[in-house]
Amino acid sequence: MDKEVSHEDRGFQEMELDEIARKISDIGKWREIFHFHRLEINSATHQKFQEHHKSTDSGAAGARTPQDKEQGRYPSKVLYSLPAPSVTSKWGSFPVSLAMAMGLRKILFGNTVHIFSHDWKKSCFKFHEPSSDLSYALEMGKGGSRAIQMAVQVHILKYLLFTWSEKGRDFCSLCRTSLGEQREALSAALADTLWTAGERQKVIICVITSETCFPSTGDFEADGLTEQLQLFEFSEKEDAKKFIYDHLQWFTGEGRHGVILFLYSLLLSRTFERLQRDLDISTSHLLQPTGGNFTCGQAILNLILTGRASPHVFNGYQRGNSEALLHGILARSEVGFLQWNKDGSRQQELSQVGSRLKTPKFPIWLCSINRKCSILFSDNKLLLSDWKMEHHFGLYFYSGHPSQKEAACLTIDTHSHHWEEVQQNENCVPERPVEMVIRTKWKDASVKWNGTLPFF
Repeated sequence: MDKEVSHEDRGFQEMELDEIARKISDIGKWREIFHFHRLEINSATHQKFQEHHKSTDSGAAGARTPQDKEQGRYPSKVLYSLPAPSVTSKWGSFPVSLAMAMGLRKILFGNTVHIFSHDWKKSCFKFHEPSSDLSYALEMGKGGSRAIQMAVQVHILKYLLFTWSEKGRDFCSLCRTSLGEQREALSAALADTLWTAGERQKVIICVITSETCFPSTGDFEADGLTEQLQLFEFSEKEDAKKFIYDHLQWFTGEGRHGVILFLYSLLLSRTFERLQRDLDISTSHLLQPTGGNFTCGQAILNLILTGRASPHVFNGYQRGNSEALLHGILARSEVGFLQWNKDGSRQQELSQVGSRLKTPKFPIWLCSINRKCSILFSDNKLLLSDWKMEHHFGLYFYSGHPSQKEAACLTIDTHSHHWEEVQQNENCVPERPVEMVIRTKWKDASVKWNGTLPFF
């Protein structure tokens, strides 16, 4: 009996030892997860960073307070600052510098004082449920970040409809987009946008870590985000796409500042020097204060759509009232832009969309309707390459409103005289905003909602 008990005890001991060995083998994995912020940086950058801290600690003219020294690396206390997963070690990276952080603030806000709001910080790129009627579409947030989400959605549609495969796909298959296809489409859309902005030479991708890369100064107030950026540089688009795909949770996860990280990546990929050349006397910075929030100026939308931060939507260059040269769209865009405002009498010539945005290579348009963004698109790649197809055709409309459960299917007739009759009938109220923005491209077109109650 004693021998049997001893045998059982040895068995249990062996099981315990096996369990301990298994846990020890996992230590490396968990150490990587919980110490993700110790990203690999090159020795030169690391040495400069250490020298900077030594010189600061030695008493450089009040650069740090005693309280700062106690806090050491300035851990973030900002809401929504969550740990990000560790980065594959093969990708080299470097921390953001004070000069770069100040440059981002200045090009966005016009100064280094303003910071992003709560709505901006919580915005990310999150799809609707896979294989649902809106499985191809992002859920849209509130405030100024919504315009960026909509502009990225245009590139997602371009990828899913026309570049996913040579044969393309129709609207029905679009509504069956799987989780894997969502991940692939978002990765491709973000990488392609950054690659175009970087003149197809270089991409910078920003992620946020738990450590601050430089101490606060009188000229730069920490926001728990900008001073904690880690930057990854790529000289090949496919490498950037793979990196984004492998770490997509940085852009899709709630609380990880996905929209801001993409915006920062976009600006750094474009470079401050190119951005200054893109802009003109009419636009000194990219975000505009509106109702207590910051909204995207036209230059940001054009940067996402075309790769160049042109402040205007007309073709080429024009002279303004001061005879200064104003910058518009320099080449035909792959995706388009349309706009219509209810108070059309205030629209100036400079706000009229030129043909390079009205007639893009692919039939997808970001629409600014009464200064709110939405999307019109077709699954017919040849729509804009054969004028005969523009006599009678279909468009799909996505507003991004939470109440919209599926895209509205519209039928456009450019040979009907229905619109002229409506204009002559004083009892009719013709100004449905979606129909009006369509008529900025197809004048006098009639629009049928095919059983859907007009909602926009």
